[in-house]
Parts: sequence; structure tokens; C-alpha cells
Amino acid sequence: MFTHALVRKPCKNIVEGITSAKLGEPDYQKALVQHASYVQTLMECGLEVMQLEASEEYPDSVFIEDIALLTPEFAVITRPGAPSRRGETEGIKEVLWEFYDEIVEIQPPGTLDAGDVMMAGNRFFIGLSGRTNEEGARQLEAILHKFGFATILVELENLLHLKTGVSYLEHDTMLVGPELKDADFLEDYRTIEVALEESYAANCIWVNTTIIIPKGYPTTLKKIEDAGYDRIVTTDTSEFRKLDGGLSCLSLRF
Repeated sequence: MFTHALVRKPCKNIVEGITSAKLGEPDYQKALVQHASYVQTLMECGLEVMQLEASEEYPDSVFIEDIALLTPEFAVITRPGAPSRRGETEGIKEVLWEFYDEIVEIQPPGTLDAGDVMMAGNRFFIGLSGRTNEEGARQLEAILHKFGFATILVELENLLHLKTGVSYLEHDTMLVGPELKDADFLEDYRTIEVALEESYAANCIWVNTTIIIPKGYPTTLKKIEDAGYDRIVTTDTSEFRKLDGGLSCLSLRF
């Protein structure tokens, strides 16, 4: 169960964020409204939310998930794969010392975005992507093995991050987008497949028995309901989708 979440407010320069979505420029005011609703949803799931101030220097800094991996026992400060985002990790260690006694950091030449890291029970899946290289993944594996966790590397194609295409819904169940539906690492899990036209909905989050999914994907919502989940809420993240961002990207939950 989670008790806390860290988020960072969208900055006015969010319109300058990295994107390949080709969905138009995000609207800053709408992004603020959607972010506030997202925070409220986390609070309704029982989380105490710490909200960091916007960082105008870093347009993508609202996607706070990428800069740290938080586990029940320790924290890892990443080294983002996009050079323009590496400064986002400055100051996060001071925030995390409030919650953790052990914090480690990914070192050059390793790169790691935590959006490429998915925890499922005592396993961590690590995506090798354009943002996470083999050295970064190797460093994270060594850290996780030290604490007794198993790791599985997943080669990615046509996905920004691992969690762009798959979400763990607890109960040995994975919500899987079309890019990963035939992946070998899924063989030990029940899968719920997301249709191509709703592929954005493959990124959702499980928070204390509630599943939060993006608004506007009714087929995926129905499939999750049919799989036996009865606590599902939706929240609008359309402005963040314009920057390749999804639900998990907007918070660190621990």
C-alpha cells in the first residue's frame, strides 16, 4: 500500500517540452487544471501528496516519475536519458532524505528513466529504450539484486518507456498495449490487452486497490472492469499526452 506521493506542478514552459506525439501544443492553463484533478484523485486514494514548485528551467519536469525510483526500502536517483532533463534531479535528494535512509544514484555513462522501470511483486522489469541504456540498466540491476529483488530486462522498440506500453495492476495481472502483447516476459501473468486505437490507456496506475486510467478510453475501462476490478476512476491527462506523458509519469508513489 502507498502512503505518499511526490508531484511537481507544471511550468509555463511546458509548451517547450520534448514530444513526438504531433498532437499540438499543450495548453498551460488546462494542464494546471488537469494536474490539480490528478492530485485530488491521488488524495482520494489515501495518499499524502507533497507538491513541488514548478521549475521553469525544465519544461518536462512535471513528469517527475523519471527522475527517481522509490521502493519501500530505498530510493534511486536516476540519470535521465534526455540531456535536457538531467538537471531535474538537482534537489530531489534533499526531498527524499525526509523519507529514506538509503539513497543511491545512477552514474555516467549510465542513463536511466524510471518510466522504464516497473515493479511487480519482488520483480523489477527494466526497459532498454532510447532513454535507458545498458549501463544504466546494469547499475540498477546491481542495486536491486543487493536488496534481494529479481530483475528482467526488456528490449523496447517503438515505445518511449516500458510503462508507456504496460502497467502492473497487482494480482499477477498486466495491462498491455499492442507493442508488447506478445512479449515473453508476460508469460507468468494474466494479461488485459489494450486495442491499438486506445494504446495510450496502457499507461495507468494502481493505487491502494483503485485503478486510475486516463479519461476517454471506454473499451479499456470495460476490459478492466470485466477482469474483476471494481474500483476504477478516470482522470483527464490530454494535455500531458501532447508531451508523450501518461498517468504514471506525473507522480512518484511510495
